[in-house]
Amino acid sequence: MCPQQAPRKGEAGIHGKVTIIGVDLAKNVFQLHGAAADGSVVFRKKLSRLQFCKFMAGQPTCVVAMEACAGSHYWAREMVRLGHQPKLIAPRYVKAFIKRQKNDAADAEAIVEAAQRPTMRFVEPKTEEQQSRSILFRTREQLVNQRTELVNALRAHLYEFGYIAPQGIRYLSRLECFVEDENAKLPDLAREICRDLLDQIYQLTGRREAEASRRLQTMPGVGPIAALAIETFAPPMETFKCGRDFAAWLGLVPLQKSTGGKQRLGRTSKMGQCDIRRLLIIGAMAVVRWASRKGAPEGSWLAGMMPKKPRMLVAIALANKMARGIWAMLTKEEDYRNPATVSV
Repeated sequence: MCPQQAPRKGEAGIHGKVTIIGVDLAKNVFQLHGAAADGSVVFRKKLSRLQFCKFMAGQPTCVVAMEACAGSHYWAREMVRLGHQPKLIAPRYVKAFIKRQKNDAADAEAIVEAAQRPTMRFVEPKTEEQQSRSILFRTREQLVNQRTELVNALRAHLYEFGYIAPQGIRYLSRLECFVEDENAKLPDLAREICRDLLDQIYQLTGRREAEASRRLQTMPGVGPIAALAIETFAPPMETFKCGRDFAAWLGLVPLQKSTGGKQRLGRTSKMGQCDIRRLLIIGAMAVVRWASRKGAPEGSWLAGMMPKKPRMLVAIALANKMARGIWAMLTKEEDYRNPATVSV
């Protein structure tokens, strides 16, 4: 952690002219590029981790621009503590400002150039609580993958002895019956190994249980995992002017290749937050499948779309509507209201 900011007096020399510092982050060596308000170079420095903390503690209040990468949110919080104004930029937006050769000094300069653009979009720094939820979400996904591997291994082992079951976690009980059946022709060693696999599967299943937002789960198609992803990765909804902006941020809009006044829309852009987008599409597909079996409510948007469009297209369009509804629910602090989102 950086030392506390010391009281500052008016500083003379070139350091008093610095209004923005671009930082190319790394594990041990940081490259800094200081610039004045007119963009002229004030200093270029390469500092170690400890030197960076001390140097920034002695700098006058300024904008500190960094690429949004691993560790950037921690340093953004540290810069706030030292009295600076951090700005995080997506790496793809910085790349266009690298002039020729790519190195740490060129990257730091490009970060400054990008941060000074008036139309630049910045990434909202995450709090410690948000990052903790992010670890929870990633760990849940890892546990799900590990559990899937164990179930597949158990199914494959039992298949070697003539016992089969369909794919899916829902058929785990059938596999367990094969293992626990004393009349099953399983060698003792194989039965013992399969029991160990079952124990590991149930341990992973128990660790995945967690509570998510009640309000988000009132929307059909949004489950605990999707609600956790929205709470973890989505910025404050107040940063979006409307639900359409949130849907566009998720990448649930067509990819535009328009020119000459002619609109050319392609497939889904997929340029936004992939975790939330994937889970919303999965949830929307579940709603579409349910409607195809049970029938969509008469006169609803879903009932009008399903006979005319492919199922996957309807699911993506529904995911877009779900994103807009989520924005409305969180900004207005209201639960899901069915007629407001499914009516024509």
